[in-house]
Amino acid sequence: MTSDPRLVPEARRVRVISFDEAAELAYFGARVLHPATILPAVQKKIPVHVLNSYKPDQEGTQITDEAPACDNPVKSIAFKKGITIINITSQRMLMAHGFLKKIFEIFDHYKVPVDVVSTSEVSVSLTLDDTSQLWDVVTELKKIAEVNVEGGKAIVCCVGDNLRSIAGVPHLVFSALPDVTVHMISQGASAINVTFVIDEDRLSQVIRGLHDVFFQKVDPRIFE
Repeated sequence: MTSDPRLVPEARRVRVISFDEAAELAYFGARVLHPATILPAVQKKIPVHVLNSYKPDQEGTQITDEAPACDNPVKSIAFKKGITIINITSQRMLMAHGFLKKIFEIFDHYKVPVDVVSTSEVSVSLTLDDTSQLWDVVTELKKIAEVNVEGGKAIVCCVGDNLRSIAGVPHLVFSALPDVTVHMISQGASAINVTFVIDEDRLSQVIRGLHDVFFQKVDPRIFE
């Protein structure tokens, strides 16, 4: 779907989407399909059809090797709730090498996955959705830097083919949330998504606003 219909009742069915787009959506909260389940098909470039058992007459969504042309820059909007931000600050990062390595070795030691990362000259912000080892990680991080933890956040991810090369997409994204605080943003690491972090209590408003911006008109070849 173009978004979770529990938040956006007018969400549209996506007729066709690429493997990469489907995997990105699955990772960022659209849990209908786990990307690992279609890996053999991806490797052999075999199209996959995802069907709705509650609507057996519906044609569902076809997942293909390459994304077909689409007039809409965004195919779908996914999200993750229950996100925690860790802000790590140290003057020792300035003009130094190896500091990021030390940070991520701590996460690796405790087997804590990280979703979104943003860096500056003297700080790193990153997000977690698994906080079972949070305080062990924070204790270790405080040995090398100042650490601040912020809970109650959500990740929002707009996914579409080659978003990085489409002018004006960030402007459209932020036009949908003029009074919402954005704590982190990531674009460029992947060509097919724009990801940002907000307060979880603003999630419904943000998802509906984004859907209104990107899906007022839809390409009938791609969307029902």
